[in-house]
Amino acid sequence: MSAVLIDGKARAAALRAEVATGVAAFVATHGRAPGLTVVLVGDDPASAVYVGSKGKATREAGMISGEYRLPADTSEADLLALVATLNADPAVDGILVQMPLPKQIDSDRVIAAIDPAKDVDGLHPINTGLLVSGRDGLVPCTPSGCMLLINEAFGGSSGSNIAGAEAVVIGRSILVGKPMAALLTNASATVTVAHSRTRDLAGHVARADIVVAAVGIPGMVKGEWIKPGACVIDVGINRIALPDGKTRLVGDIDFEGAMARAGWITPVPGGVGPMTIACLLANTLKAARARAGA
Repeated sequence: MSAVLIDGKARAAALRAEVATGVAAFVATHGRAPGLTVVLVGDDPASAVYVGSKGKATREAGMISGEYRLPADTSEADLLALVATLNADPAVDGILVQMPLPKQIDSDRVIAAIDPAKDVDGLHPINTGLLVSGRDGLVPCTPSGCMLLINEAFGGSSGSNIAGAEAVVIGRSILVGKPMAALLTNASATVTVAHSRTRDLAGHVARADIVVAAVGIPGMVKGEWIKPGACVIDVGINRIALPDGKTRLVGDIDFEGAMARAGWITPVPGGVGPMTIACLLANTLKAARARAGA
């Protein structure tokens, strides 16, 4: 058996096209484009790249892109004041504060200060509660993208084909692991949340029809653990050194080993990554529609 590669780039491109069509309709109805504002505190190179790519994608979708780049010594009070200003700005439909934040700023306090209706990262406690209770809200972008890929692999868009499947989510972060488990539970999968300290991780993975790995440890999930025919979603993005001095990106799953056993698998890069920004755009359009009563 050789797994079918899940093409995250192609699925993300399709979603971005859907969003662009929706944005054009929104503009025609409401006379303005949805607005997404991203806030970056400090000069972390990776974060700066992410912010730049988000801005480019926002503009390509026909939305208004706002950006604030604040110095690393910005106080928590100043950041909270900016968030309050953006909350009150009717032209801003989505607010994203890029993580991580400098140590003098409490990330939880900043997330809680964002208007839940504009929380396009889906991390506000109200949006978390809506997700866990199975109600409609803004869902974190990476898990949302994973769910779209899983649904596509299972041949459906509603999640009905996932019902009853055994799923293992490896990782318990608020960004990926916990919301991913909630989404799968809401789709009626039987979900196990595992992590780096789980006993007999191999045994849990071996029973799973769906494996989502988001733990940040290169190759932690061995190929021989994978149940034949399983759908394997690798969220990990780890840069490792090669013997020749170069580096390459790998996931949390032994790709070559898993490829021989899985039914479907995401590559790294080119799998989950492109879906995150596409789902951010979709969340921004959803937020704009909700705020406009559309």
